[in-house]
Amino acid sequence: MYLSKTSYVRVWSCRKGAWITQNHPELVLQDENTLARFRTGNEVGDLARGLFGPFVNVTALKEDGSLDLPRMIENTREEMERGTSVICEASFSYEGLYCAVDLLRRNEDGWAIYEVKSSSDGLQDKYIADVSYQKYVLEHCGVNVTGVFLVCIDTSYVLGPEGLDLNGFFQINDLWEQASREQQNVPEILRTAEQVLASDQEPHMELAEGCKDCVYFQYCTRDLPSPNVFELYRLAMKKKLEYYQQGLVSFEELEKAGVIKNVVQKRQVDFALRERGTYADVNEIREFLSGLTYPLYFLDFETMQPAIPFCVGTHPFAQIPFQYSLHYIEHEGGELKHREFLAESGTDPRRAIAEALCRDIPANVCVTAFNKAFECTRLKELAATFPDLSEHLLAIEANIVDLLTPFQKGMYYNKEMGGSFSIKSVLPAICPGDPELDYRGLEGVHNGSEAMSVFPRIQSMPPEEQAKARENLLAYCRLDTLAMVKVWEALKKAVTI
Repeated sequence: MYLSKTSYVRVWSCRKGAWITQNHPELVLQDENTLARFRTGNEVGDLARGLFGPFVNVTALKEDGSLDLPRMIENTREEMERGTSVICEASFSYEGLYCAVDLLRRNEDGWAIYEVKSSSDGLQDKYIADVSYQKYVLEHCGVNVTGVFLVCIDTSYVLGPEGLDLNGFFQINDLWEQASREQQNVPEILRTAEQVLASDQEPHMELAEGCKDCVYFQYCTRDLPSPNVFELYRLAMKKKLEYYQQGLVSFEELEKAGVIKNVVQKRQVDFALRERGTYADVNEIREFLSGLTYPLYFLDFETMQPAIPFCVGTHPFAQIPFQYSLHYIEHEGGELKHREFLAESGTDPRRAIAEALCRDIPANVCVTAFNKAFECTRLKELAATFPDLSEHLLAIEANIVDLLTPFQKGMYYNKEMGGSFSIKSVLPAICPGDPELDYRGLEGVHNGSEAMSVFPRIQSMPPEEQAKARENLLAYCRLDTLAMVKVWEALKKAVTI
């Protein structure tokens, strides 16, 4: 059996997930979100190599670009015999068990393992399983392991004008005791791994609370009726599992049992089971619309969350706005107009976007956003960063109305929303079949995750690709605010029919 530390952790975490990964690799999610996490992990890992001064990286590649594991193992042995202080990707193999240690650091008595994660939580159980496996393999290879540490990101760190301080950015957690305890379970997990990965039969696993974030959740629930309990709007996973374990899976079963009390959830179930038109509470919608005044603005931000901060005064994973779209109507019956902003990739965009907002949105006008907490928070952050613009920015923030409210509070619903009130669910439900309003027809950027990933990479693209990527970003953000206009129009129509 060949088993890497990644495969080991998969088995430790979920036998079924490990089996699916091996036997159905086509189901392994490779969307832009996943690829962005890989890129972030590589960037943080590369940065951590300089944490303890000079180092030697023993990575070796074959002609086809794949890792040359035997060469890496031999390179590791040679560097250890030389007494190299820090070895990156130090590689070991024991009876088919393989691992590469992110940082192997020599000390007076032996060697310490440092595992690097682009996370802010250094005490996750899966990390302890990871380092315990490494400790097990190294000790069986005859290495005197004297320490086990996990290097993660300290989100309280704030980038100063002097540049990035590795010792401040990284947080080192001593996991010796946890890894030593967990190491006792390694032999049993290895036996499980051998049985599971050698089997032709998919192992059975009961659904659990952690399944909600698993990439295989849709696969594991593929045989359930649709819609089902796991699709209920804003119901905690713990409660969904409680119903599921009681045999209340389909919407018919849930309705018959009478367990759904939330008004919006009850409407979701009712509309899914029966032919219903659009539900609209005319009085409540009219009251909501009465709070919107002209000139009327529709605002949407796009942001990035760099793990490694590059804007002075920001912390890791801070939301940095780099783009906005703004549709607006100056008076009743007026022409729909549009303005937009997109920063230069590779620069700190905050001052430029703050100035553009103050230029494009007058103070104290009515501004709408969809799920306004996001836009409001970004505006308050910009105001705190630029005191000379704070009065205007805070005036914009104070006058934002949330277009999500009529849907979230059950004022408006139709079956096609499927219990989701994101703009990408609401728009096709109220404007079905319009190709100009179809996010799937966009090129390159179809959602916020893709926008967040594409923008920072523009700086490294050839000029033609840069221009195309910027065009794609603008088209995506423009559709977001046009969608808001269509939502507003649908609400107005609902009270005039």
